[in-house]
Amino acid sequence: MRASAFVYPWDVNGDPGAAGFVAGLGVDQVTLASAYHSTRALTPRHPRHRVVTAEHAAVLYPPDATRWEGRELRPYEAGDWAPGDAWGEAAETLAAAGLEVHTWVVLAHNSRLGAEHPHTSVVNAYGDRYPWAPCIAQPATRAYLTDLAAEAAVRPGARGTELESLGWYGLAHLHAHDKTAGVPLGDAGHYLMSLCFCPTCRSGYDAQGLDPDALAAAVRAALEPVWQGAAPSDGGWAGVEKLLGETRANATRTWRDMTARTLQEAAVTAVRAAAPTGFQVLLHADPVSYHCGANAGVDPAHILSVADGVVVPCTGGAGLLTPFAEAAGAGSVLAANLTVVSGMGGSPGTLATDAARARALGATELRLYHAGLASDGDLEGVRVGLG
Repeated sequence: MRASAFVYPWDVNGDPGAAGFVAGLGVDQVTLASAYHSTRALTPRHPRHRVVTAEHAAVLYPPDATRWEGRELRPYEAGDWAPGDAWGEAAETLAAAGLEVHTWVVLAHNSRLGAEHPHTSVVNAYGDRYPWAPCIAQPATRAYLTDLAAEAAVRPGARGTELESLGWYGLAHLHAHDKTAGVPLGDAGHYLMSLCFCPTCRSGYDAQGLDPDALAAAVRAALEPVWQGAAPSDGGWAGVEKLLGETRANATRTWRDMTARTLQEAAVTAVRAAAPTGFQVLLHADPVSYHCGANAGVDPAHILSVADGVVVPCTGGAGLLTPFAEAAGAGSVLAANLTVVSGMGGSPGTLATDAARARALGATELRLYHAGLASDGDLEGVRVGLG
């Protein structure tokens, strides 16, 4: 199967051997970050540094000043971790090594946006804001994300893009020194803690026949025994309905599914309008529409009618591929995303076996996370697995 490795520009720029090293893994393509959230990343082989601290979410190229002039919400430029056109420099180097380059665009995940513009953030039923999670229902935020998707995806030399976090973000997030695991919330509890009660979402619930104040009170009441440790909050969607009541639960899901679907449609349309013919558009996706996070919850049939395909998390098992495979058309791309960093839960030594299992469940391509973060030993396992 065709394989692509994720990389950051700082893995390549300033290291004359990086592009050849990545090409030597046996991959056909790289998925190179062009818009990314804050992170602290190891660079195990770079001749100039070992740790890169990206202090805030940023675009890794110079944004178009004309596009963003006069707008309150606009992308932040990177600091010294990715100066200038870091994406373009790295892309040129990787292409010269024979690799096809696609962009990797992180969208609705931006802590600096939430810190500087608090009104854009998801607000839970207790009134707590999630600064890392822009509310994708707000018109200004949707316009910002749609334009960012088009600009960050269609960089010079890119042959395609992968759009990450193009949907709802919620409570589950690896925040700095995270301390949220004290109460096991489970799937249903995480959904309730991810419901947004900003003014736009309150109006959305009202349009679904729900009183937003009563809904927020119902969420808090449903979660109280969970906080006390007296009741579980798992069980998938049935667990959500049990906690919140079937009518309320389904009305919230209708609002959130519609909001995410229309944003995904708008973003993909904007990318296609800016892109050359043949430009591939994929989404990082989860086949359960109410799930939140980097792999946006989607309806498989719908998203495969909008985009060229999906990138699906498959580390530890490829079962999430099945709903997409059942909905896929002849040309759909189903990319199995496998972590190949042992320290992050990956298993590069079983790559060939894991790839074969993913193929049997419908995968047409592989994504390997992450060539820049992995040790030499892990990457030797990738070479063997792809060989």
